[in-house]
Amino acid sequence: MDEVWKIIDELARTFGQLDDERKVPTEQQWTLQVLKIGEEFGEAAQAVIGVHGTNPRKGFSHSWDDVQSEVADTAITALITLARMRPHDAREFFAGVLADKSSRFLIPAPPSPDGLEG
Repeated sequence: MDEVWKIIDELARTFGQLDDERKVPTEQQWTLQVLKIGEEFGEAAQAVIGVHGTNPRKGFSHSWDDVQSEVADTAITALITLARMRPHDAREFFAGVLADKSSRFLIPAPPSPDGLEG
């Protein structure tokens, strides 16, 4: 997972530098990056519509592989956005939010009878 975050961090820095060169204010950069998440989600939604053929003009235009690729693009964009907004602690912040959210749904494993973990 460290390699994934290394790439995410590098992409976040690169996109931030490009926006800085264009003199885009920081909060506007963040706003546009959040909107980019919406754009990527829209592409995932279009792919789902294409899987089901519900657009009469396009018919069955996508596969589930296309949907999965678009969902991955959405996740990547969201992680880049978080890294741009929290360049010094995005990993830790994400891990904390994930732990909080998952604790609502995942039941901790009971301790083993011999007192050993696992």
